[in-house]
Amino acid sequence: MKRKKSIFPLCLSYLLVLGVVKAQFGFEEEDEGYQGKLIGTFNSYHHQVNGKVYAVDEYTILIKDFVYDGNGEDTFFWAGGSNRPGPQGFIVPDEAGRTNVLKRYLNDLITITLPDKKRVTDIKWFAVYDLSLHDTFGDVFIPEDFEPPGNQILSDIFGRSNGVRAESVVVMDSKTIKLEGFSYDGLGGDVYFWVGIGPQPSSKGHQVPDELGYFSPLRKYDQEDIYLQLPGESTVFDIRWFAIYDKANKRDLGHLIIPDGLNVPPSLVDIVHHETTLPNCEMLHTNLLIAWSTFAPSITIELAAMIDENDYIGFGVSGEQGKSVMLGSDVAVGYIDGYLGLVDDYNITAKSPCSGVLGVKRGVCRDNVVKGNDNNQIQTHARKDGVTTITYRRTLKTLSDPGDLPLNEDGDTSIIWALGKLARNGRNLEPSFHHTYPKQHVTINFARTESQNNCKPFTKDNRSKTKKEIWGPFRIFDPTLRSFDARLGPSGLSKGYTGTTGLPSVGLAWYVNGYMTPELYLRRGLTYAFRVEGGNDPYSPDYYHPFVITSDATGGFERFSDEQKSEVRILAGVEFTRRGVVRTTASGRLCLWKHRPGEDRRLDDNYLTFERYRNSLQLECEEGEAAILEVTPNVTWPDVVYYQSFTHPYMGWKINIVDNFNSRYLLNGSVRVAIVPGALACSWIGLLMWRVIYN
Repeated sequence: MKRKKSIFPLCLSYLLVLGVVKAQFGFEEEDEGYQGKLIGTFNSYHHQVNGKVYAVDEYTILIKDFVYDGNGEDTFFWAGGSNRPGPQGFIVPDEAGRTNVLKRYLNDLITITLPDKKRVTDIKWFAVYDLSLHDTFGDVFIPEDFEPPGNQILSDIFGRSNGVRAESVVVMDSKTIKLEGFSYDGLGGDVYFWVGIGPQPSSKGHQVPDELGYFSPLRKYDQEDIYLQLPGESTVFDIRWFAIYDKANKRDLGHLIIPDGLNVPPSLVDIVHHETTLPNCEMLHTNLLIAWSTFAPSITIELAAMIDENDYIGFGVSGEQGKSVMLGSDVAVGYIDGYLGLVDDYNITAKSPCSGVLGVKRGVCRDNVVKGNDNNQIQTHARKDGVTTITYRRTLKTLSDPGDLPLNEDGDTSIIWALGKLARNGRNLEPSFHHTYPKQHVTINFARTESQNNCKPFTKDNRSKTKKEIWGPFRIFDPTLRSFDARLGPSGLSKGYTGTTGLPSVGLAWYVNGYMTPELYLRRGLTYAFRVEGGNDPYSPDYYHPFVITSDATGGFERFSDEQKSEVRILAGVEFTRRGVVRTTASGRLCLWKHRPGEDRRLDDNYLTFERYRNSLQLECEEGEAAILEVTPNVTWPDVVYYQSFTHPYMGWKINIVDNFNSRYLLNGSVRVAIVPGALACSWIGLLMWRVIYN
């Protein structure tokens, strides 16, 4: 039988030739934007080597449309300081950071970093080189007096009013501007970061979201260093000026001119386009947009957000028109659970998870839990390139459900929105405390007569993000300690409760002896007293938190189903009536750590340490007495139990039950140990602990 010839070699040859032609003559399918400062194009000698070479910064090289057939035997990226490529050079790791023999490349875009902190200005050439043959397959020479891209320091901004001042403005890359020592009194009203073209700032410019991605009027700043990212596809090469601008009064509060020809690194941000088929679109945040189409009596709404897979999108009608108010609002919560897209209808009567201590469900409750109807009809859902999209339909006016609020058909509607983590409640998912949300009044005119699409592409930062240093975890480890104070306080953001426990947050957490959710160590056979001040008013869904010790890591026993309750053991904090009804025994007055007036909890992660964060809070206690809960762990207690709120989940953390105290619990250097120095001098264990901590 005659053997068929493979077409693979022919196709490979075609692609290689096509790549060489494109690189040599500049034929490109599309402009990929600013790549950095051009060093030159490879001189091609063997094996089809070609491509354009750029300096991204002083340490990094980018090769665009790189072609190499992969047929060299011992071939590497090679660089050196001699006059021409030769054995005196050094290997440059590939785009994966490895020094393996080079593979085949076909019109690839790759970024490589020079080793050992060598700079582009330290070398005279960069090559594709075969070490066995001592042969150069392709090379490019670094021009004399070449200046690689770097941060460009511009002038300061000395504003005209409202205390506007920036000690310096630094262009970090093609999309990032840093304001050093920025100040603004926050009293200017409709004031934004603003950029545009033309000789001076004007209303024809466009807004730059603040450092947190919000399009809201600017807050107060006091000599802060902030980073701003130009939205969508905009770069510093597209603008002529940067300003702090009063949009309502068309007034420039302070600006600077962006010089031409900036030699800055390209941005490492990916542009993620999102296409919508709906005629109207607005950006609510740099990571969230809403699109809609109105056909009375219904409206189709599309929510799209650059969020994690386990996040939700919340959007709805404010509980009070003229303000953006969470209480009393009617909210759709959209998310994707595996392959299933959902958009649940919620009624919000308190800023807490849905609970019903007195038999009435209050809090963030689904409509069908509070005798309402789920009136949101999901149409489509998708997740692509990190963007979650939920499209659903609802009516403009309310029907028979008193929890549903109407959309204004004649003008603006006050709305609320939020992004946050999903939490598990039995078999169901529900929203936990939101990490991204507006604090100002937000409106949308769903009834506008002319369609407008004001949305921009999303941006996704590909730089490896340094993990934030969390405040904890904390450990209270003191053999002499017999009492603990349990109060409430804010849970912080990623550095706080969630960072310590890895669990979602409801916005509040237990503060034990002044520390946010520390691990406790109790010894079997000893009696301990907890002074509980978590609120004793069952009519307050936000601040009623009886203290319990349980085998459950989640908390919120009151919310459990009968099946879930049968699997949980409560070790302290409740008693049972003759009918088997659970009653709590540790509900003291409310003592609450609170943000001071004017403080923005969305900035909690800015605090480097928990001590600084707690010092920024103020403690407020109601009149009354603390509840005293005495416990004596015994041999029936598990080695690990949890202190929790009886009514709300995700507020407490671990109690380690030990048979004796020893220093092995202190060997993990990643934790903070909270101790009482005076007591440590009383025993040899205390002395050992003192030396471990302070040496």
